[in-house]
Amino acid sequence: MGLYLHFMRIVSLQTLRTYWIKNPDAEQALLAWYDEVLSEKWTQPADIKERYASASILQKRRVVFNIKGNKYRLIVAVAYKIGVVYIKFIGTHKEYDAVDAESVEM
Repeated sequence: MGLYLHFMRIVSLQTLRTYWIKNPDAEQALLAWYDEVLSEKWTQPADIKERYASASILQKRRVVFNIKGNKYRLIVAVAYKIGVVYIKFIGTHKEYDAVDAESVEM
């Protein structure tokens, strides 16, 4: 039986791209996060905290990442069993403060 390597998939890069077109200073930080996550194998929230100590683990499999020195906040939902990360929100810290992180959808 062969070893199956499971890496994360992100839905979707287009959401991030649309954001950084409007906020060009976020592009490199978002691309760095995207590239890092593609090589991860998260099976539980502790896996995320091990790599991203400042990430906030919320209810409903949601996680908040600080992007570009906490200038931006990225909310994702993680389907651990199938290895998929769904982008739910990207915005400034001020915009983040105005949404419900546990239910917001892009």
